[in-house]
Amino acid sequence: MAKRALITGITGQDGSYLAELLLDLGYEVLGMVRRTSTVTFERIAHQQHRITLVPGDLLDEVSLIDILRTHRPNEVYNLAAQSFVQTSFAQPVLTGEITALGVTRMLDAIRIVDPTIRFYQASSSEMFGKVVEVPQRETTPFHPRSPYGVAKVYGHWITINYRESYGLHATSGILFNHESPRRGLEFVTRKISHTVAQIKLGIASELRLGNLDAQRDWGFAGDYVEAMHLMLQQDEPGNYVVSTDETHSVREFCELAFDRVGLDWSQHVVVDEKFFRPAEVDLLVGDSTLARSTLGWKPKVHFDDLVKMMVDADMELLSGNRRG
Repeated sequence: MAKRALITGITGQDGSYLAELLLDLGYEVLGMVRRTSTVTFERIAHQQHRITLVPGDLLDEVSLIDILRTHRPNEVYNLAAQSFVQTSFAQPVLTGEITALGVTRMLDAIRIVDPTIRFYQASSSEMFGKVVEVPQRETTPFHPRSPYGVAKVYGHWITINYRESYGLHATSGILFNHESPRRGLEFVTRKISHTVAQIKLGIASELRLGNLDAQRDWGFAGDYVEAMHLMLQQDEPGNYVVSTDETHSVREFCELAFDRVGLDWSQHVVVDEKFFRPAEVDLLVGDSTLARSTLGWKPKVHFDDLVKMMVDADMELLSGNRRG
């Protein structure tokens, strides 16, 4: 019989790639969506006929219990969150409700309905924040630098707590930055690729950014969802860092992106202090040795190819819009 997986946050970047992967592996895929007028299905539109959408909300535990009782998934991937760092400073309580307490509600629903359900929690490299060692691994202490990072630390520890307290197969994937053409426009990588395409097409003239020296470990979201799935196939639950183990600066991303369309980045990029974070995270770079050795996982898309993929996709998107 086909395995059944529930994905929260299915309309997001990671949710759409994970849904594709699981469908290709023969899963029945359930996608939890909130009943709001603003839900956008564009990332999963091409797969929507193969996905069962179920109404639910991480703010409402009864809705989660109802989904689990009705649909009986074998695996739950909790990807839903208020996931934009900048917004978390403006909406810290909401971020905590969804990104922290939402995890507890889902874990509690699993404990009540069926403790054999395997659970994946989307943890984040933002938990490391003000890093105490480079690179960061599973044992690196956390020092989050945003309400989002703090909420993710709670979600991470409550996952471990339910694993240890109730024997749940609850696993936490500590994913470093992962991007794609499906990344939201509010994230710096997509902001760069999209604006580069606009400038090349004569729609815009400048790209305003914050800290160009911020360094990140950037991978491709399509590679990272494979690690999520592999984690839930292990006999024992655990915590895994997922990363490329390389670091690149925002400036480097800009250089490659503008170069892809034959432009000089320095002619168009304007540093704007409005985009600086109240507390910056300086150097995030992962050590994914455990994931590579235990899961047999490794990233396939290199940084340079990721930048090209994103710029090419936005060129195609915007050229199509102009013709249309």
